[in-house]
Amino acid sequence: MSTALPPSDQLLYTPTEAATVLRFGRSTVYELMAEGVLRYVKRGRSRRIRRSDLEAYVNALEPVSH
Repeated sequence: MSTALPPSDQLLYTPTEAATVLRFGRSTVYELMAEGVLRYVKRGRSRRIRRSDLEAYVNALEPVSH
């Protein structure tokens, strides 16, 4: 398995690629998708996450304050 990041000009990511970009586990990405927190598109059995939806998710994260 490659640890290289997907190209930044990529428009759609598989859940596994999205997990790599976000530095999350793959199951976490599937949970976020199932909860409706991370939007995705579906074509047949394939699920893909738009780069813009990944960016929107990250931008909506609240920083932890101590």
